[in-house]
Amino acid sequence: MKRIEAILGQKEETIFNVFRLKSMMKKGDSLAILIYGSPDPDAVASAMALRELLRQLVGLSNCQILATEPPRRIQNALFIKAMRVDIESLGKVQLRDFKHVAVVDAQPTFFGSLLNGVQPQIVIDHHPVTTVWHAKLADVRQNYGALSTIMLEYLLAAKIRIPRRLYTALLYGIKSDTNNFERDATLEDIGAYYFTFARANRELIRRIELNQIPERYLKSFEHAFSYRRRYRDRVVCYLGKVESADVCVQVADFYLRVVDIYYVVIAGIVKDKFIIVFRGDGYRRDCGSIARHAFGKYGSAGGHKSAARVEIPLENLADLLPSDFPQRPVEQFLLQRLRRRPRGLNINGK
Repeated sequence: MKRIEAILGQKEETIFNVFRLKSMMKKGDSLAILIYGSPDPDAVASAMALRELLRQLVGLSNCQILATEPPRRIQNALFIKAMRVDIESLGKVQLRDFKHVAVVDAQPTFFGSLLNGVQPQIVIDHHPVTTVWHAKLADVRQNYGALSTIMLEYLLAAKIRIPRRLYTALLYGIKSDTNNFERDATLEDIGAYYFTFARANRELIRRIELNQIPERYLKSFEHAFSYRRRYRDRVVCYLGKVESADVCVQVADFYLRVVDIYYVVIAGIVKDKFIIVFRGDGYRRDCGSIARHAFGKYGSAGGHKSAARVEIPLENLADLLPSDFPQRPVEQFLLQRLRRRPRGLNINGK
């Protein structure tokens, strides 16, 4: 265990960034930590870690965690409640009231106009960089399976006391973002998992994990069964209007557990956006690459080999689809876009 702690806590890049963080701030400063989208365990745990790190290193007067959306998944809401974390809506807060702004598990360009011209000084992420942005401290390690692993490195490099609740959050963040190591992960992710496993409240995590699917989602599962389009080992389905992107995620994850299904594309309308969720085994197809190539010109698209997501404003599809987004035309749009890419989903299985 001491060897793992030494490896994770002695990276020169991480130690240097800890010193930079300490030099950027002084006692009494205020900080806003931003999460893009509905808060997931990895983002929440990372925000908690950054807050604890700076609380002990500097002594902030005010540190708020802000998200662009409320938690959607029942598990995530239970997790946030168990961690006793208050997450405010970004739209209800004036970012200019804070001395410093940090972004975790995302990048400034993800937020679009939501930042109202405010430039974050700190960005810590593990997603691929697809557009240009600048920050005083920018630490993006896209090979890492979970940002929680990177944040554990920061905590160990700073040699601060880590509360058990934070160990629990970091463990759950690693478990969820690597899908229990079914997705891409590094040796550091494995070491961080082992290190936090011995110190976390694992019984609490198990209790959260058992609560997965709200009963009201079952109608979407019924729709997904009736309107699924299967092509050998692949499934494509459009759910129509759904209450949140999590419905698409739950259906996609379910289908990936069906025998002989290795690649899933589930779409739905969430308010004013067209959401497409990709899930795969990470071996036969690269979900992130397919999402970018097939739908990147319409909106934001990207992700990892085994999981990706597309968000398209409905107005961007006005010339392509009827305004009420009926089942058949939307299915055809999905299939046509997926057919066109040489590395995408070949629905004929050729």
